[in-house]
Amino acid sequence: MTLFDLKIVASNRLFYQGKCQSITLPCTDGDKQVLAHHSAMLIAMTNGTLRFTDESGKETIAASGTGFAEVVDNQVTVVVDTVERPDEIDANRAQAAAERAEERLRQKKSLQEYYKGQAALSRAMARLKVKK
Repeated sequence: MTLFDLKIVASNRLFYQGKCQSITLPCTDGDKQVLAHHSAMLIAMTNGTLRFTDESGKETIAASGTGFAEVVDNQVTVVVDTVERPDEIDANRAQAAAERAEERLRQKKSLQEYYKGQAALSRAMARLKVKK
């Protein structure tokens, strides 16, 4: 089994640093999986479910915000605005955020408000999906 170095950094903390077998990232055009010795690339990430398997074979699932991942020389660095494990997510709060975002989308104010509402809804739905 080949491994690579993984570092996941959120805006407020270092989420994970260590050896890893694989990572699946939520991207703007679908999920992307990175394995050891992957070719170099820069990946734009969106709100969604981030999964990785560490060197012991344990899979970790987390709700991820927007950001990017850099793959270079058998090292993956993920930089996102937020990342949360299922036990860190308050389902009631996430459901309330989803409802507020849906209401904001229904009000049809400016285009900027529409995009903010869409982003908030995406974030809330990703958190609820990981919590379940």
